[in-house]
Amino acid sequence: MNLFELKSRLTNTLNFEIPINGKFRLASVLVVIYGDDPILLMTKKPKHLKLHAGEISFPGGKFDNDSDFLETALRETREELGLTISREQVNGQLDSVITLNSGFMIFPFVTILDKLPPLLANDEVEEILHIPLEAFLKTMAKDPDPTHNKIQEMFTFEYQNQIVWGASARIIKQIQNPIKS
Repeated sequence: MNLFELKSRLTNTLNFEIPINGKFRLASVLVVIYGDDPILLMTKKPKHLKLHAGEISFPGGKFDNDSDFLETALRETREELGLTISREQVNGQLDSVITLNSGFMIFPFVTILDKLPPLLANDEVEEILHIPLEAFLKTMAKDPDPTHNKIQEMFTFEYQNQIVWGASARIIKQIQNPIKS
């Protein structure tokens, strides 16, 4: 799988409507894929955070007076990693996902880049992960924890003996589906 194929399979129309739904807190993330042999950019959250401590996730965060969800994802990516992505560099959007415990509805956007500039993590990021995409997708398994399957079917992925689960894993599963077809 190369970047051109990924772009053709993950490019779609962006939806900027903000749903009126008091049931969930709203957030968005940016799925960044880059390199000739595609790499998935993820972050590991520090253990001191109140929400999602120690989890592996995508750069992003809660909707906070931004004009739309894409602006939230781009702002949070810039703040967390020092990575500036323009709206024009965003290729597509995936289906929203719900978090299991924290009550967020997350809107994921996808950008596919030839290469990345140097990154600088802020205090919301313990570690920046550069994960070889093809090998990572092959680690998918059904989440064995029955309490994780309350909202919908759950999956896990594994990288360097660390488990990616929950909303992040459901976002990754959406990347895997068009690649497999």
